[in-house]
Amino acid sequence: MLEQTGETEYTETAGLHYEDLVEGLTIHHRPGRTICEADNTWMTLLSMNKHPLHFDAEYAKKTEHGRVVVNSVVTFAIVNGMTVYSLSARTPANLGWNDVRLIHPVFIGDTLYASSIISSRRLSASRPGDGIVTAFTTGFNGENTPVISFSRTFLVPCRREPA
Repeated sequence: MLEQTGETEYTETAGLHYEDLVEGLTIHHRPGRTICEADNTWMTLLSMNKHPLHFDAEYAKKTEHGRVVVNSVVTFAIVNGMTVYSLSARTPANLGWNDVRLIHPVFIGDTLYASSIISSRRLSASRPGDGIVTAFTTGFNGENTPVISFSRTFLVPCRREPA
């Protein structure tokens, strides 16, 4: 995003202000992110999720999926992370995630994309100059199949007039 800072000058910025995040606004988060084996291996080790479906190819071959399924924490982290640049790069605090749904398995080599819709917003009662925004996000694979969805609520600063 660009913010005009002079007659012929712009500054690259990230994140929107409360006033920009109106209900119904849809943002398609790009670029996508292709999941590699290292992503899945590292997060599986980091999260201590020892289910063999995430790291044992021979075990996974015998399941209904026939191959390793990417750890859902990887999917969640990447799709949530894709939303930060536009939605919450100015955010001082995430307030919570709700209704996380794992809709379709993700496999190594899948490319993920995300879209978010602003579902609600209000000014903060306890933090003047900030608003509370909720966005509903859906992550998709390269075939445009939804793989994950969730709502995230976060604090966003209002646009402040220059002093």
